[in-house]
Amino acid sequence: MTESYWLAEPAQVLSVARVDGRADVAVVGAGVTGCACALALAEGGLRVRVHEARRVASGASGRNGGFALRGGAMPYPMARRELGHETAAELWRLSERYLDRMEELAGDAFRRAGSLRLADAEELDDVRAEYEALREHGFDADWVDRLEPSLSDLFVAAIRHPGDGALQPARWVRRLAAQAVAAGVEILEESRVASLEALDADHVVIATDGYTRDLLEPLDRAIRPVRGQVLATEPLERRLFDCPHYARHGFDYWQQTPEGNLVLGGRRDASLEEEFTGEEGVTDAVQLELEALAEQLLGEQPRIANRWSGIFGATDDRLPLAGKVPGREGLWVAAGYSGHGNVLGLACGELVAGAILGRPPPELQLLDPARLF
Repeated sequence: MTESYWLAEPAQVLSVARVDGRADVAVVGAGVTGCACALALAEGGLRVRVHEARRVASGASGRNGGFALRGGAMPYPMARRELGHETAAELWRLSERYLDRMEELAGDAFRRAGSLRLADAEELDDVRAEYEALREHGFDADWVDRLEPSLSDLFVAAIRHPGDGALQPARWVRRLAAQAVAAGVEILEESRVASLEALDADHVVIATDGYTRDLLEPLDRAIRPVRGQVLATEPLERRLFDCPHYARHGFDYWQQTPEGNLVLGGRRDASLEEEFTGEEGVTDAVQLELEALAEQLLGEQPRIANRWSGIFGATDDRLPLAGKVPGREGLWVAAGYSGHGNVLGLACGELVAGAILGRPPPELQLLDPARLF
C-alpha cells in the first residue's frame, strides 16, 4: 500500500559493467541526474562508477507525480523579475531542449501529452499574467476558458502548455540506467556513501537532490529536504484527464495514467512545516486532503491503491545547484530542483558532465553553487 505506484512496475535485471581500479568519475545517486551524468561522461570516454544507497530510481526519481514540465519552480513572470527577461527565457528554452532530449531517450516511459495549469478565481490574475508573459517571449501556450465538467466546478480557466509531457518516472530512469551500463558505467546498488573521502576517483558528482545529508555541510545548508506525498487510485472506469494537471501554486497536481489510475499529489500546505523533512512516510493530515481532492475531481469516493512519498531538495532562490563546489578540487554537485527535477535533473546531469569533459556549458553560470555556499 505504501509502495510507489511507479516503482511497483517490475524492473528488468540491470546488466553489469565493471570499472577496475580507480574511476575517472564517481557519481553519488542513481536517479535521473546521476544516470544522465554518468551516461554522458561514459559516452565522452571516461570511466564512471555510480553509487546508489538503495536501487536505481528508488529516491524522488521513482516517487514523484510523473510530470515533465518546461521551466522551473518559479512562475515565468517571477523568473523575469528575479533573473531578468533574457535569462528567464534562456532557462525556459533550456528546459524545452531537455524535454526533447527526454523524448529521445525515454521511449514509452514518456508521453508528449501537454499539461494544464489551472486557475481558480483567486489565482486567475497570476495565471493570466503568466500566459501573457510566455506569449510575449514567443513560447507556445494556449489560453483555455472552457473547462471540462470535472474541472469547471473548481476552476475558471487554464494555460495549456502543449510541449509538456507525462512520465512513468521509474521506468524512465531505469531505462536511462540501462543505457549508462551499456555505455560502460558501473552502477553499484545498495552502496551507500558515508564519506566523500572514501570515493576513489578524480572527480566526484553529488547527484542526490533532497536525499543528501551529512556528506557536505555547505550543501546541507543550501538545500532543504521537502517531502511530497502522493496517492494512486485503482484504475478508473472512464478517462477524465488527458494530460498532467496542476493548480494552487503547485500545491495540487494529478494525472491519469494510460492504465486509468489517477495519480494525485501535493496538499503539503495542509501541514506545511511537518513536510520540511528528509523522512519518507505518509501522514493522515496530507493523505486525507489528497483523498478529498480526488473525491472532488471524481464526484465519488476514490478507491486507493497506493500511498507514498518522496523527498526533493529546495533552494532559497528556487534554482538548482549545478557545477563545481567552491574550494573543493574535483567535487561537483547537481541537485536542488525545488520539485522540478524530472526535466531539470536530466539537464543538470548532462550540463555537469559537459563541464567535467572540458566543455562547460554557459547555462552553468546561472546555476553556480557558489551563489548559495
